[in-house]
Amino acid sequence: MNYEMTIVQFSKMLKNLSNILDKGAAFADSKKIEMDVLLNSRLAPDQFNLIRQVQIACDTAKLAAARLTGKEAPAHDDNEKTLPELKTRIEKVITFLQTFTPKDFETNLNDIRVTQPRWEGKYVTGTEYLIQHAVPNIGFHVTTAYAILRHNGVEVGKKDYLGEMPFKK
Repeated sequence: MNYEMTIVQFSKMLKNLSNILDKGAAFADSKKIEMDVLLNSRLAPDQFNLIRQVQIACDTAKLAAARLTGKEAPAHDDNEKTLPELKTRIEKVITFLQTFTPKDFETNLNDIRVTQPRWEGKYVTGTEYLIQHAVPNIGFHVTTAYAILRHNGVEVGKKDYLGEMPFKK
């Protein structure tokens, strides 16, 4: 289940984010708006802009997978300024996620300690990290990116956020 919650779901969320960004680009083109206007938009003055929302969503996905499996995550310089650069970052993270297999997640996540500098020497178990930090964090940043575009008039809806469902017949 840990593989599905991380690799499968995070890959899907990033693909959906990429598709939402495409809708933003089509909207900007149709309205003759510079894409930079949307990329630098934010919902509140003290909130990150769309570019940073995408970067953090990508970081959350790659770092969660790496931290829960002991693998090294690729580094990104957070210097994206254009839609193609953001889409490349998303693609690179999805490609990184595709290197994982269910076997990588066989370790009991309760046996893993996850920390990061801003936690000042504290840690959580891998299970706590996945459920209480990684999953809600990627959801928050993808949702916020979606909301920034929606707020600016881009016609996106719940189906764009959720993406394709694995329906059975």
